[in-house]
Amino acid sequence: MVEHARKSAKVVVLGDIGRSPRMQYHALSLANSGLKVNIIAYVDSEPLAEILENHNISITKLKPLVLERGPKLLQYALKALWQSISLLIALFFTGKYDYLLCQNPPAVPTLPVCRFYCLVTRTKFIIDWHNYAFSIMAMSLPSKHPLLRISEYIERYFGQSSDNNLCVTYAMKADLLENWNLTATVLYDRPPKIFHPITLEEKHEFLMKIGQHYPQFLGDNSNKSDGITTAVTRSVGNGVELRADRQIGILFSSTSWTPDEDFGILMAALQVYETTYNLTKKLPKLVCVITGKGPMKQHYIEVLEAKRWQHVTVVTPWLEAVDYPTMVASADLGVCLHTSSSGLDLPMKVVDMFGAGLPVCAYDYNCLNELVENGKNGYTFKNSDELSKLIVTWFEDFPNNDKQNRIAESMKSKLNEFQKSRWEDNWNLRAKKFFES
Repeated sequence: MVEHARKSAKVVVLGDIGRSPRMQYHALSLANSGLKVNIIAYVDSEPLAEILENHNISITKLKPLVLERGPKLLQYALKALWQSISLLIALFFTGKYDYLLCQNPPAVPTLPVCRFYCLVTRTKFIIDWHNYAFSIMAMSLPSKHPLLRISEYIERYFGQSSDNNLCVTYAMKADLLENWNLTATVLYDRPPKIFHPITLEEKHEFLMKIGQHYPQFLGDNSNKSDGITTAVTRSVGNGVELRADRQIGILFSSTSWTPDEDFGILMAALQVYETTYNLTKKLPKLVCVITGKGPMKQHYIEVLEAKRWQHVTVVTPWLEAVDYPTMVASADLGVCLHTSSSGLDLPMKVVDMFGAGLPVCAYDYNCLNELVENGKNGYTFKNSDELSKLIVTWFEDFPNNDKQNRIAESMKSKLNEFQKSRWEDNWNLRAKKFFES
């Protein structure tokens, strides 16, 4: 009996793999399908434990080049040259594989370098389109800047040279076909099983844990005969119950602290909440949890500290990978500020929130309705006025507003349907075929 050689795949991310959940899920799905997987990426933050513990997955770390001086154009050219050389070395040093799955963006130098490797080694070239690199670049450059034209040409030319393509929305699928004559298969982001609704006991335990660092989540435990309390839950005998007199509402958002997410919208909405609290006396104090890392984080933290709000508290914890899904599931309402440079991608953070059973208020743009159904599984907004009204209405007379509670339960029922389609099943249906031929 002849044994068939084991298939293998490289997963290339010219970014931080720890902050690229979709590519990590790809790697896990490939490994679970029996393939040997090599991830080539920067490792600025720790990947999922399942990645690190999987014997079928290895990681080749790329070394970044830090440039802080000189003209921007020169910095960009030197960075691209360094990335090209280091990526080429990593690809050829790790040997020939059967498939190469590449994340786009970034397109330069990722697509040309990966295409060159695939030509030399006769490896099948598969691109996973998350967005367009040129549309992201257009956010910081004039519309007729030569770099934009060069970037778009490279992205289109080498995109058309791929063997297969995946993309994140039907809107992007249509755009790729119409403008670049490129056929792609839609693979929606879906939450892995680590994102799921949690029990009251799990919420109680987590709030006690995070309360050690952020006392806003804890209750008054001076009288232990009343049970151990958080600001949301109370231990009763061997169980846990929600407090009818709960002291806070928990608002959750995750951001990359970059220009494509206008954090000012959320700040303005929180200011309205602070003012409304004083006027109506019908709102709980609000704890807004914002996770993530990015270039504008420190700036906004300083702005928030200057606000000196009395009834709104913003905390920016760095959560371990194991705690992040529990934090999402512990919140009462989510907020997504993602706007999309192309208007053709969907925010992964909303997928995670939906997986955890958390209704969300999401910034509205062209194809968001492929994920968020306004008024059914969440809400959409266009500006800070609309967002502030949504947040105030959600938390009015909280948690004893029967009308709002019915709306919340209806949305969570819709999210139960969403949770039936998980990443693993969706990947097996849509993407697995490209790694079997």
